[in-house]
Amino acid sequence: MVVCQVCGNDIPGSSITCRFCGARQTGDGSGMGREFVHKTVNLEKGRPLLEVALRRMEGAIEEAVKNNVNIVTFIHGYGSSGRGGVIRSECRKSLAFYKEKGLIRDVIAGEDFTRKSGPVKFLLHRYPQMAGNRNLNRKNRGITLVVIS
Repeated sequence: MVVCQVCGNDIPGSSITCRFCGARQTGDGSGMGREFVHKTVNLEKGRPLLEVALRRMEGAIEEAVKNNVNIVTFIHGYGSSGRGGVIRSECRKSLAFYKEKGLIRDVIAGEDFTRKSGPVKFLLHRYPQMAGNRNLNRKNRGITLVVIS
């Protein structure tokens, strides 16, 4: 048995992919793969216009892919209208498009980031480090988590 390079679960040494998280194993199977990287990006910093926030998000995703970041948490705020802000809604539309095109693996809305959610259960199984995330179970509508890899 060796340790999966992504999720840390024990897998047979001959495995090409982890049966728990689906990650492709590289190298000699020693488990010394890339480390877990979680980044937070504040899209509402400086109260930008929508276009600026969307460019900031797009740039952060490109950078995350290049730098092997596993998960990015975007802080977009909820908006002062009480119905959700325009940055929040447009970011989520763009992220849904990116997921559909295969540019990102998954999108989890902050209000759905709870242990009872199916996608979150899978996320926590794959990245147990996220179990200690301060936003877990808070139903924070002002954030969105993006699983890059």
